Amino acid sequence: MNAHLGLIHSILPAVVDLRVTIPENHPSTRNLGSERMGSGTIVDPDGYILTVHYVTLGADSITVTLTDGEQLPGELAAQDFETGLALVKIPGQNFPFMRPAPAEGPSLGQAALIVASSGEAGRRVSGGYVTSTESYDGHWEYMLEKTIRLTAFNPGFGGGTLADFKGQMMGVVSLNLNEIGKFSLAIPIRFYLQNAQELKQYGRARSRPQRPWLGFYPQPLAGHIVIAGLVPGGPAERSGIREGDIILGVEKKEVRSRPELYREIWKKKPGERISLRILREEESLNLEVVSGDRWDFYRS
Repeated sequence: MNAHLGLIHSILPAVVDLRVTIPENHPSTRNLGSERMGSGTIVDPDGYILTVHYVTLGADSITVTLTDGEQLPGELAAQDFETGLALVKIPGQNFPFMRPAPAEGPSLGQAALIVASSGEAGRRVSGGYVTSTESYDGHWEYMLEKTIRLTAFNPGFGGGTLADFKGQMMGVVSLNLNEIGKFSLAIPIRFYLQNAQELKQYGRARSRPQRPWLGFYPQPLAGHIVIAGLVPGGPAERSGIREGDIILGVEKKEVRSRPELYREIWKKKPGERISLRILREEESLNLEVVSGDRWDFYRS
């Protein structure tokens, strides 16, 4: 037990609380609100903090609270929609930080800890075991080929630290998977390491092929993909896609699952036209969507 307490105390100084305000007119406030709370992890002694993108998306101001209660202004330094990660920068140097775990990822059954903010200087901890590294697809045009799922409920706000028992950072806790019990999903640290320098330098990963974005929320239903919502002013809405439309195909290729849909769309580039075959009230339609760049849309 003392060994575990020592491990937790070695991690705590690098775990921060985030308080974020977003302008009311920002496109993200409709689903995420204009005031957000999150966790983050200092990953660089120069004050770079790794967290999840939905906490900081559209940030107008960020207040970072360290474990000792000191508050510092944060600046959104990078946003990576494809991995779901974001970087926040605070002024200063020589901050306590966490080193990354090996990039090849954890093994099944490996023990892990989640440390997350529960409010300003408050921190909470939970423990569990890695149960899966399988892929994950979300309804906001998001998919990771590899994740970390574990038998531990996130004890605090999104963006918490997933650490191994050597005190190394394994990933960023993104979601609680309540529908299957007390499980959490984390974004593996390798997705940050692959593009860390570009994120710090440019605010995004520039060398990686950019994915086109349509601005809709597809949901699987009875072997089909139904549009459950649209981003106001996004490419799909501007091109005539409606809520309730069923997507049958992309570029003449039939799609029956969300991963299939995403993979076909992502064969294109931002700005290119994408042909969708739609079923709307028993009528089959072919619609072309001029895809966009999500990073540019939400930044403006």
